[in-house]
Amino acid sequence: MWQNAWPALVLLALMVGIAWALKWARGRMPGLPGVPGQQGPALKLLASLPLGPQQRVVTLQVGQGEHATCLVLGVAAGAVSKLHEMPLPPEAAAPSAPAAGGFAARLAQQLVKGPNDAPR
Repeated sequence: MWQNAWPALVLLALMVGIAWALKWARGRMPGLPGVPGQQGPALKLLASLPLGPQQRVVTLQVGQGEHATCLVLGVAAGAVSKLHEMPLPPEAAAPSAPAAGGFAARLAQQLVKGPNDAPR
């Protein structure tokens, strides 16, 4: 019985060894995607406008601080196209507090009032 199992066990050990070696090499080689500790430029989704079932216009902030850039991208099922690029104004790059009449404030008001106090 063992004479038939040895080739399978050797092959399994070989495959585990190859997987471990690839994982070890991935951590040692710079520039590979998914390597911990390496990050690209900061991306922030500013707005997204659907144009159809598979098309949309997306506005992204790339970078932070004074080097921030705003990209307007057209996104379709098979392609992403840059429509416009401009530097982001400093006041737009700073995080802003939510508006007083925003969704969170309105929800908090409704929760405090109670469901029976809502206007009809």
